[in-house]
Amino acid sequence: MAAKVYLHLGLPKTGTTYLQTVMWADRERMRSQGVLLPGRERRDHLWTTRVVREDPNLPTYEDRVRESWGVLKQEIAAWPGSAVISHEFFAGASPEQAAGMVEELAPAEVHLVVTAREPVGLYSGGWQESLKNRDARTMTEFAEAEVSDNPMSVWNWRTLDVRLVLERWAPTVSPDRVHVLPVPPPGSPRELLWQRFAGLVGLEPDTFDLSPTFPNESMGVVEAETLRRVNLHLKDEDFERPFDRGVYIRTFLADERLATRGGERYWPTEPILAECRARAVAAVEHISSAGYDVIGDVDDLLVPDTLEPRRLVDSVTEAEVAEVAVELVGRMLHDVRRIRTERNQLRREAADLRDRPAPGLREALATRFPWTRRLVIRDVS
Repeated sequence: MAAKVYLHLGLPKTGTTYLQTVMWADRERMRSQGVLLPGRERRDHLWTTRVVREDPNLPTYEDRVRESWGVLKQEIAAWPGSAVISHEFFAGASPEQAAGMVEELAPAEVHLVVTAREPVGLYSGGWQESLKNRDARTMTEFAEAEVSDNPMSVWNWRTLDVRLVLERWAPTVSPDRVHVLPVPPPGSPRELLWQRFAGLVGLEPDTFDLSPTFPNESMGVVEAETLRRVNLHLKDEDFERPFDRGVYIRTFLADERLATRGGERYWPTEPILAECRARAVAAVEHISSAGYDVIGDVDDLLVPDTLEPRRLVDSVTEAEVAEVAVELVGRMLHDVRRIRTERNQLRREAADLRDRPAPGLREALATRFPWTRRLVIRDVS
């Protein structure tokens, strides 16, 4: 059995994709340094969050999803060193689900790893992620919603408020085994978060290649509002599955078409900023008094007194949305033409193959065994 298991809970939008990409790109190097990243593939950690959080749709998923948690536990049980489990959706688990997961990892010594970030940028990013999952609420509507009590609900204060996450998870282990890693402030070396995380779990940070990682670009304020309005027209039956939302809304539309426009950055409205400041203060006070292991500066979780000038999220005009939407339609028309051209070409090639006469026995034999060609294929002219 693994001696230690480092359970990285997130939070969402705190460099989790960056850390996970580095690890999955070089998991063999991790093994050589005594740290296991279990799973058949990266999605096993995502799927395990669904098992742990008792996704009500779990019976409808394929066997690979339902088996994921068992696969991770089996590999950890056979590993003599340390292990890492990492996905930001664990942050949504209830206290009972958190305790159950830690209990199932016994007798390994479980350590909780919580990457955290000041809540203004975190909440803005969380709203964008909700849009990429077909949400159509404005940020004000998003902020006014009650904190969800559903473990499957991710994009709200349930997982974006580090204090609430710690209050559910921290009682499962002793305070010295709760490790809080504040995301370094803007201007810090990009590799600093990786260095802190890797050093904690027992890896040699400088031996890993960080080039496979990429910046997780955000949409500008007008682009985000455009996507929000597009979501109003997306039919439930076509985009109900997480796979379809991920492929078509998140990747194709948001990441590849809207985020790449380099739109203007923005801040939430003043009431939301005030709430973010209050939650940040409460979180820092909780962490400081609880005796958790903080790797970095806990004050980096506070909202700066002075924010750089940016647009407010509710300042977008109808004309701006129309401009982005029209450009988007034009770009997507090129996409449709290219896809149809490629599809028609494939159809022609498939038809040619169907219409081509089947080879005779001699030609088939010569094709299967080239060295017989001179013997079986004779010039009949």
